[in-house]
Amino acid sequence: MQDTNSDILRSEARYRRLTETPVPRLVLSLAVPTIISMSISAIYNIVDSWFVGHISTVATAGVGVAFAYQSLIQATGFFFGHGSGNYMSRALGARDAEGAGKMAATGFLSSFLIGLVFMVLGMLFVTPLSRLLGATPDVVPYSNAYLRWILIATPFLISQMTLNNQLRLQGNAMLAMIGIAVGMVLNIFFDWLLINRLGMGVSGASLATLVSQFISWCLLLWATTLPGNVHISLRNFAPSLERYREIGAGGLPSLMRQSLSSISAICMNWAAASYALEGQEASTIAAFTVVARVMQTAMAVILGVGQGFQPVCGFNWGARLYGRVRESYLFTIGLCVVILIVTSAAGWIFAPEIIAFFRDEDPELIRIGTVVLRWQCVAFPLVGLTTPTNMLLQNIRRTGRATLLAMTRHGIAFYPTLIILPAIWGLKGLEATMATADVLTFSLALPFAIGMIRELSARERGQFT
Repeated sequence: MQDTNSDILRSEARYRRLTETPVPRLVLSLAVPTIISMSISAIYNIVDSWFVGHISTVATAGVGVAFAYQSLIQATGFFFGHGSGNYMSRALGARDAEGAGKMAATGFLSSFLIGLVFMVLGMLFVTPLSRLLGATPDVVPYSNAYLRWILIATPFLISQMTLNNQLRLQGNAMLAMIGIAVGMVLNIFFDWLLINRLGMGVSGASLATLVSQFISWCLLLWATTLPGNVHISLRNFAPSLERYREIGAGGLPSLMRQSLSSISAICMNWAAASYALEGQEASTIAAFTVVARVMQTAMAVILGVGQGFQPVCGFNWGARLYGRVRESYLFTIGLCVVILIVTSAAGWIFAPEIIAFFRDEDPELIRIGTVVLRWQCVAFPLVGLTTPTNMLLQNIRRTGRATLLAMTRHGIAFYPTLIILPAIWGLKGLEATMATADVLTFSLALPFAIGMIRELSARERGQFT
């Protein structure tokens, strides 16, 4: 009885905090832990690439190719995490704790089961998977070596991301950060131990991921048992068409955004190999994968800010406080744009040094990577509008527009650009592909943003029908 009363008091305090705290302070308080956890995750990817980069260019390409599979894992984890977490956020804002608990258990256990399916299929067809991801024959042994341990880790990686997003969307960004951060710090340590000290090479990098992320999974699962959080209970596992429809509505934009990101990375690997000079295929693939890793680091900060906005949005939408939703949305856009202008300027100026950090013994990799990075820095500030807009639409269950926008950057805008620009300008066109897709995505997001600001203002005045 005492524990129940404690949970009620904590839930009430969380409700008041999310619906009464001044918006800028609230968004920042939720964003900072998420930015830290996302940045640590991105830094891990950079450190992982740095360790592998000291093995060989072919090893760098192999790990870069395998990261396309990890993007698919992330897409699935975000699908279940955002789908169940967005519902939980709105349910808690509407004071429906029972519905939030059933959705938490259903989302988590479903994601773990899907991960088991991915693991078995991947282990059976690891070499075809490497080829599908864009590995050339000389790269396949390295991508296979990296994938084998990652495949075993898949159920834990997917359900870990689900737990992380469920905790964050409840407003517990600090607990979500601690769980992820501990795993990433351990990952870096095990990279050093297994690659540098024990000489396990590419296999050591993926084994480090398996061990460290399993520990992170355990921490996040434990965090759900703490007072004030929605507990994960087998008794609450209640799969139904209606719940999966809710998960699909809230998670489909994330699934499309992340899975298309994975597919676009595969297509870039294929295109890089096709347009590379003879004998420079590995260097060209490695250059594009290194830039992708660098941009992922900058994007981690923006996703952190956006994910600080999401629980504010969900709770206040559920509580019908539309003025706070609009205020938090505009604040998030402004903050993201400022951050991206600064980081893009730094990326342009120090592009050669950034690329050389990963593999300073390959001049061709540095030359191509510098051009690709500078192209992406030109258009990157535009993402400061598109990302918060996508998150707003996703949170308030505008699934159609959210999914369309999520599909644009790495899909609807990307693929025609990937076909047209390299066909006209060869490798130079390929280098400009992602920046062009960002401009096209912004042109779609802008009218969506204007429409939502007008709708939220009308809802605040009670004039929306």
